[in-house]
Amino acid sequence: MPKVEQSPFYAEPVIETNIDSLMKLLQAKKVLSFSDVAKELNWSVASIEKVGKSLAAEGLLRLEYPSSFIQSPKVYFVKTLSQSVEGFKSQKIIDSYGFEVDFVPAKVFIFYSLEDEMPEYNVQIPTLGIYTQIFLDSLKDNIAKKLPVELAEVTDIAKNSELKKAFLAIVKKELLEYLSDFSDEVLALLAGNLLHSMYGLGKIELLLADPLLEEVAINSSKTPVTVYHRRHGWMQTNITLASEEEIANYSSQVGRKVGRDITNLSPILDAHLGSGDRVNATLFPISSFGNTITIRRFSRTPWTVIDLIGKGNTLSTQIAAMLWQAVQYEMSAIVVGGTASGKTSVLNAFASLIPSFHRIISIEDVREIDLPDYLKWNWVPLTTRNPNPEGAGEVSMLDLMQSSLRMRPDRLILGEIRKPSEAEVLFEALHTGHSVYSTLHADSAKQALRRLTEAPISIPPLEIEAVDLLVVQYRDRRTNLRKTFEIAEFEAGGSEQKLAINDIFKYSVRDDSWQQVNQASKYLQQLNIHTGMTAKEIAQDLAQREEILDWMLVNGWNSVNNVGSVMKEFYASKQELLDAVAKKALPQKFFEERSA
Repeated sequence: MPKVEQSPFYAEPVIETNIDSLMKLLQAKKVLSFSDVAKELNWSVASIEKVGKSLAAEGLLRLEYPSSFIQSPKVYFVKTLSQSVEGFKSQKIIDSYGFEVDFVPAKVFIFYSLEDEMPEYNVQIPTLGIYTQIFLDSLKDNIAKKLPVELAEVTDIAKNSELKKAFLAIVKKELLEYLSDFSDEVLALLAGNLLHSMYGLGKIELLLADPLLEEVAINSSKTPVTVYHRRHGWMQTNITLASEEEIANYSSQVGRKVGRDITNLSPILDAHLGSGDRVNATLFPISSFGNTITIRRFSRTPWTVIDLIGKGNTLSTQIAAMLWQAVQYEMSAIVVGGTASGKTSVLNAFASLIPSFHRIISIEDVREIDLPDYLKWNWVPLTTRNPNPEGAGEVSMLDLMQSSLRMRPDRLILGEIRKPSEAEVLFEALHTGHSVYSTLHADSAKQALRRLTEAPISIPPLEIEAVDLLVVQYRDRRTNLRKTFEIAEFEAGGSEQKLAINDIFKYSVRDDSWQQVNQASKYLQQLNIHTGMTAKEIAQDLAQREEILDWMLVNGWNSVNNVGSVMKEFYASKQELLDAVAKKALPQKFFEERSA
């Protein structure tokens, strides 16, 4: 059992507004005139009437207008609602932290459930007074009219940010007509609550903002939402969805944003959110227990090669230098590994080392590739399209491949290979002479070779030899850490119809280290053919790259833009960069002087 500490009952405070005060006042007095309410709550009569009409529509109070204009209208108490406050008690807390999403502060408590004998995830946010929440819901139509939203604004990240700012301004202005003496923080909290319910995925938005979550899974409305946590693995949460219809509505909302449908005729959806997170959804009865949504949450700050060497300890500097060299000199690679082994993170990190003067085309079923800003000026991301219910309108990977070759690409990045047709696209791209990168599900280089050569993919061995490197990713099932398990290359075997695997680097789980087990053979031959470098010059070039990577690591120069600045300098003025590394200059000072 994990080390724990006893916790008292905990619940976020209830934030009550003048609307909740109105109902408490009426519950005590039973009936009051508008003028009496105005004096008690420091409200205008116009605000009292607007709020009163909203609550009257819910059957909570009744308004009475006298026949004489001299007399003040009256408001009568009808019924009260009970306030439920989410919290927990007598739990053994093993982890806690906080974050904020769209002006809503959230606190996470992970406790060890004595009943289930496993960790559970509990996210707490300030609770709104029940009458305030009812009134907020009544404002949705009015706000939607004042802020008409186009689909492009929701799907475009930059426009989505502007949309949130405009939404906040409108909601604050709307609320200030009814609520008095509230800080900007509370008004922002109310606005964030409305934003999530109107344009987001409700409470699921809280989970998607947690930087320590990798997966968010809705299995049905009958069970709590589950999450995969970086530190604690799979856990159930304190969040549930009200109905299967609500889950289906969220699935449809995600689909509409990316131009895909999920219906009884097409009950499976693969899509992505504006944040880049990948979504899979299914509808009953395809999923027997109910409708499902599974969201793979990608890091909001993309991992760089320095992150992989440093805080991730995913690979060594020596391996990173070799992969960087391979990327620069346009050698093709496939990143393979099991589920959640870090394939996409590694592919993104090393795609970021492509020279910025190269043109990049990516082809995917679902958008997962995310290149840094300094490469986006000449990057064309392409996404396939499923056929409509009538079977028309499909755009396949092969269609996009043929189109991309007319765009004069220097580099091609293909999404994960799952089917024979996708493998066909990959090797068609390789044989066009372009530098190609992709991913494949396999646990080792040998398994990758079998998957590619055997049914159903069945690619001829001579074609597979066109792949220069295999990067094998691995997830340690005890520590949950991701490692680069193997760097290998395909070589022709004794027969033309056979391929051999030459392992260059391998990771030792017991020693937590990487060893070079064999000398690269085909890799050196290819570099010699395409660059003219001798084996000695290649080794010297690798040593220089290691020095640069170590310099960046020691100085914490690991952000996407920082890595980009080094790449630009390396490809433009390599010697000056090496001189700065030799002098142990601070990167920030070096680049400030270069830009002066």
